[in-house]
Amino acid sequence: MRAPTFEDVLLARQRIAPYLRRTPLHSYPAVNDLIGTEVFIKHENYQPVGSFKVRGGVNLISQLSEQERARGVIAASTGNHGQSVSFAARLFGVKARIVVPEGANPGKVAAMRGMGAEVIFHGERFDEARLHCEELARQNGYRYIHSGDEPLLIAGVATEALEMLEDEPALDVIIVPVGGGSGASGICITTRAIKPSLRVIGVQSDSSPAAYESWRQKQLVEAPNRTIAEGLATGSAFALPQEILWEMLDEFLLVPDEDIMRAMVWMIERAHTLAEAAGAAALAAAYRMRDELRGKRVGLVCSGGNTSVEHLKEALSLDAPEPAGSTSESR
Repeated sequence: MRAPTFEDVLLARQRIAPYLRRTPLHSYPAVNDLIGTEVFIKHENYQPVGSFKVRGGVNLISQLSEQERARGVIAASTGNHGQSVSFAARLFGVKARIVVPEGANPGKVAAMRGMGAEVIFHGERFDEARLHCEELARQNGYRYIHSGDEPLLIAGVATEALEMLEDEPALDVIIVPVGGGSGASGICITTRAIKPSLRVIGVQSDSSPAAYESWRQKQLVEAPNRTIAEGLATGSAFALPQEILWEMLDEFLLVPDEDIMRAMVWMIERAHTLAEAAGAAALAAAYRMRDELRGKRVGLVCSGGNTSVEHLKEALSLDAPEPAGSTSESR
């Protein structure tokens, strides 16, 4: 595998343009007041499948060979990657199979099935589903679509940063949620090419810190995977995104699930939008870093809006008025 280049990002934009509209970048006075600076939210929750990942799915599946399309594709997912693959597979007439954990978000499962994918349940956690998916791919010859180690996926999702800088060229910082790391690594590639002075900051739940620990230690590690934030829920780091993050990511922050859930409520109250837990993580990080961010123009990636009713109820039930403390590490 080679890391995608900025040229790959530009090609990806050409490929996905006929199928996906650019998403808005909005600033909200109530969010600006909360963080104490000018903040711009990139609404990837407005994508057709409610997640940024669809950019990568369309870019990758559009480039499959006829032989690969005939064999069909398979992917493991907690939901958003699976929806992305399902959406793109339907566009290009490809059979998709998605392996999900037993407790996968019912709304995401229904969406995948509605797009024509076969959904296969296996294991309690994502990593168990992933291993089963890889075995099915070997046994049946399906084209396995990894959720991170795919250059075409990374190039596709990197187009979100291209749009952000076209809409707000004066951005100083972009904060992006990290699960497998495709979104963060794509943003790093784009911003390094267009505006090297811009700082890219990753955020992950401290209940599932595999990507953070891998970035910190500069080696692939496993870690407990207990977050409620499905889009951040990986217990093993992914090689290709990490290689990019080791070189290009400026800072990485861990935040508690409670802070992330509180940020889900802030997104409703202050930005008039529904974000899933991973999609609200960037706002949670910005609040923790608000003193450091003061005076900067900050972009937040709202990576998805596919929350469950149960998670939303849990977020709305929180009593504490605001998160406390800060835990960041820069290199």
